[in-house]
Amino acid sequence: MQKEVLPELRMSDPPEDMDTHTLEALIQLLLAQSQECFWKKAVMDGTYKDAIIARLAARVSDLYSTAGDAAMKSEAISSSWIHHMSAKHHHFAGAAQYRAACDCLEKKKYGEEVARLTDAVQCVNEGLKEARGGYVSKTIIEDLNGLKRKVEEDLKRAEKDNDLIYMDPVPPKPELKLLDRADMAKMTVPPQVANPFDYFGDQAEFGPALFSKLVPFAVHAAITIYEQRRDRLVNQNIIQNLEDLTERLHTMLSSINLPGSLQALEKPLGLPPSLVQHAEEIRQADAIGRIQRAFSDIDKLRSADIAVFDEGKSMLAAEEEEDARRRAKFGTDRWTRPDSRSDPRGAQLWAQVAEIDGYFASSTSSDEVVRDKFGQTQDLLELLSASDRVLMDHVPSSRRMDIAEPLKPVIGRLRGAYNDVLRLESRRRKKVEALRDKCRNDDIKPEILKEAARLERTYPTTAIAPAHFEDFFERRLDKLYEPELEAVEKEDAEQERMMTEIERVNREFESQRKSSIGGNREREQALQRLDNAYYKYKEIVNHLDVGRKFYNDLSKVVGQNFRDPVKVWVSERRIDAKSLEEELSMPPLGSLSMNRTPVASPPVSSYQAEQQQHANSYFGSNAGPAANTHAQRPHQQVHSPPAEAHVQSWAGSTVEPQQPHPVPPVSNMWTPDMGIRFGGPAGGHGAAAPAPNPPGPRQASGGTWDPNSGIRFG
Repeated sequence: MQKEVLPELRMSDPPEDMDTHTLEALIQLLLAQSQECFWKKAVMDGTYKDAIIARLAARVSDLYSTAGDAAMKSEAISSSWIHHMSAKHHHFAGAAQYRAACDCLEKKKYGEEVARLTDAVQCVNEGLKEARGGYVSKTIIEDLNGLKRKVEEDLKRAEKDNDLIYMDPVPPKPELKLLDRADMAKMTVPPQVANPFDYFGDQAEFGPALFSKLVPFAVHAAITIYEQRRDRLVNQNIIQNLEDLTERLHTMLSSINLPGSLQALEKPLGLPPSLVQHAEEIRQADAIGRIQRAFSDIDKLRSADIAVFDEGKSMLAAEEEEDARRRAKFGTDRWTRPDSRSDPRGAQLWAQVAEIDGYFASSTSSDEVVRDKFGQTQDLLELLSASDRVLMDHVPSSRRMDIAEPLKPVIGRLRGAYNDVLRLESRRRKKVEALRDKCRNDDIKPEILKEAARLERTYPTTAIAPAHFEDFFERRLDKLYEPELEAVEKEDAEQERMMTEIERVNREFESQRKSSIGGNREREQALQRLDNAYYKYKEIVNHLDVGRKFYNDLSKVVGQNFRDPVKVWVSERRIDAKSLEEELSMPPLGSLSMNRTPVASPPVSSYQAEQQQHANSYFGSNAGPAANTHAQRPHQQVHSPPAEAHVQSWAGSTVEPQQPHPVPPVSNMWTPDMGIRFGGPAGGHGAAAPAPNPPGPRQASGGTWDPNSGIRFG
């Protein structure tokens, strides 16, 4: 993956789990585990020397150390794996030193034995430190503890023996010789991975590829288009033309009473072999039951299609009625959206309704034609389905008579021409069957996948669409089926030649044939009717198969292509109509006012009314517009007093609010009732003397001026 896959992907920024450090850590980890398997096998066998096991363990420790260093630089590897690799590194470093110490004991290097055992204890202690955070599994911890106990026991024994007996100097760790490595794990790519396509196939080791049949959607759609086009070409342009030729041939033979006229002369007694063969075929096929079951199936399919079509059509009619009702309610000026038949999608759906109605009308007439054909031949088919004895009773026998010599060669030529027709018809049936097998075996997928790959290489920036395969379709159809189309034209020409020859020989036969006596003519007609009934049965079965296929295809047209789009469109129209109806039902904006409701003026109290009346009586005759203005201004500035609430006392009685009492006028404030006085206070400088009172009655108030007396000076 690191050297082959990633360079092919050409990713400048690979994902975290595929970067260089992560892949390197995984590589070294897998190598370490493989090397550990070799070490485990060497330990369990018990036949390997300690030096070899030490070399294997040292290599395992190196690989785990390298894997841990790479994992530290990776962002995809968790810390638990890093602690696991570190613990394994120290574990196998201690195991390697322990095995090397055992080898030193065997070689009587007692001082080096003590040094290596001491280093092994240190390595095991470092490994146990990695287990403090709970990142290392219990199995590894148990292995470390077991190794520690074994090493400490041997170290205690080695130090005691060396101190008391051998007294060999213990070298420091830097002076110890590095252990050799035995590298057993190698990086090799299996051939199944390096060349996987060599192992895929129907007969290969791995069998067919898992997603070999998975193709892009555009290719899948193109395959479907090709198959539909191929089936239409084969069924309509080849097979249907051949069947039309055969039907025309049978019509011509029936018009000249062939083969009944020949069978009546050649076999005047019993049943002709061809008639016996046809009757046996009809009996085995259960002809009448088969036709009736086919009619029943077609009726069910047609009823189901009509039900689906009526459902979609009723939804369209209901939507049209709802739209018309709302249009009548709101008027055409306000209900401005187009009706269902004017809407683009609605017009398309209504056009589809007319088109499908045409399908049903034509299919109904075709069904009636087929039923009429069956009704006309049902009696004869029942006769052919009966036993041979019933057939012999139905077909009259004629006496054997001698055929005139001039008639014998004509009969031979007519029989030869009719046999040529039978061979042509048999060859044609085999050709139709072979053509249908060819269609079933026409697998375009391998070729179209190659074509899709070529298009991707040629146009790498263009998305593949089914239209890109049009030229490929034309080439393939021309290559495979153009010879068949040419063969149809040859068949037509050959049939015309045969029909011309048969008509010529039959005219000669009719002119040479003597008038027969007895039931010869009746036998000829009976045989001809039975032969025609057999071919009518073949024709009816063919029409029923076509009708069944037609209604199966029509179910998709009325369901997926008509009813389902109608449901979606009607739902959208109803949502739109509801929204428009709510909008039109809202009150018009002109009825809304932005002004506030004017506050009613408070009622004027009796005191204020009295004061206003006095002011009006005084200024009413002499005051001008200015006086009116001054009189109205205080009224405009009157504010309503705040609302007074009844106060509920603690004793439960309601305390009525106190009404304000009118304030008596101040003595030095002039009011209209006071009149006008002239003269200042007594003792004032420059004050004018009071005017003498005029003769006559005096006012009660003495110094009060009467407005009726006028103003006097002096």
